[in-house]
Amino acid sequence: MSEKIIQLNEAVIKTEIKDLVRGSVEETLNGLLEEEAIRLTGAGKYERTEDREAYRAGHYERNFTTTSGDVKLKIPKLKGIRFETAIIERYQRRESSVEEALIEMYLAGVSVRRVEDITEALWGSKVSPGTISELNKKAYANIEKWRNRELLAESYPYIYFDGLYLKRNWGGEYENVAILIAIGVNNEGDREVLGAAEGMKEDKASWLEFMKTLKKRGVKGVRLVIGDKCIGLEDAAAEIFPDAKFQRCIVHFYRNVFSSTPRRLMKEVARMLKAIHAQESKKSALEKAEAVEEMLRKMKLDKAAKTLETGIAETLTYMDFPYEHWSRIRTNNTIERLNREIKRRTKVVGTFPDGNSALMLVCARLRYVAGSQWGTKRYMNMKHLDYMDIAESVDVIA
Repeated sequence: MSEKIIQLNEAVIKTEIKDLVRGSVEETLNGLLEEEAIRLTGAGKYERTEDREAYRAGHYERNFTTTSGDVKLKIPKLKGIRFETAIIERYQRRESSVEEALIEMYLAGVSVRRVEDITEALWGSKVSPGTISELNKKAYANIEKWRNRELLAESYPYIYFDGLYLKRNWGGEYENVAILIAIGVNNEGDREVLGAAEGMKEDKASWLEFMKTLKKRGVKGVRLVIGDKCIGLEDAAAEIFPDAKFQRCIVHFYRNVFSSTPRRLMKEVARMLKAIHAQESKKSALEKAEAVEEMLRKMKLDKAAKTLETGIAETLTYMDFPYEHWSRIRTNNTIERLNREIKRRTKVVGTFPDGNSALMLVCARLRYVAGSQWGTKRYMNMKHLDYMDIAESVDVIA
């Protein structure tokens, strides 16, 4: 004898529940529309009164997509007055939560084709690529406002700068467009995307213009600029933020040394370089660097030794700041992780029609990742920076 006396068809039950919810949503929305029509006309359906302001002229049906599925709305027609509803905007075809979900899916890295499939599975109707494009225009308007917002922190002691290249169409040909990005750590110890801008290339002029914009929007109190040794970045930073020091990303520096190192020796050279940055003070790090340079020359790696000799000092600037911050400020990893997220999304797009569309998608991605993945945990404890200032002031007085 079977123990399952009653067998339930789960698929049928889910369908019935979904239809029940959709029917309830449809009935509620139409009821609200009817109440609005009564208020506007000053009379109920078929009611005759001298105080009425308008007359009924039937209704028209309109499809409306909700999170419960597609429903049919009966929009009242009125004579003598236009029917304006506070429930649904004029020409709106989707519930706002559906629109937000579509935009979030796209910005999270879901391809347009996949968005179509997901909408059909969730809401019973497929959203066209044209509709998604229109929604993105709406999102981009908000993104542009965010990109140019005023920066309100008291100060931004640490700022990371980097650029990435994307492909764009230019006069029927494809070329690179540089997107310049800045991330700051404010006086409270929180990370903040400060901005992004389009540059023809990562040259001094592009960096200068970008940094000037950041300064106008409220960036101040910069004490350390972290970045790669790209053309013009250090010079531009020195001009716009003259009181700030420059930290060359040690990861990029290692790559520069490795470019002159045979593959068979890379692990050994990597250990030697890491030993320099494992020192507890700048003095001991510079002494270790001299020893490593000598070893590289003995290994016949003169070019790698020269790169080390000319560039090592720029990679040790972080040692002038609190020890507790060293792991955060000696590399550009904070911004590199974001760049990887951006590249993952832009692979779906391929080649952009113009530089602005590339900038908008990068900004969308920056805002999305910062808002959804960084959380509320402090990135750094800035009290250590305050303690350093106090110690330095005491030394000066002494």
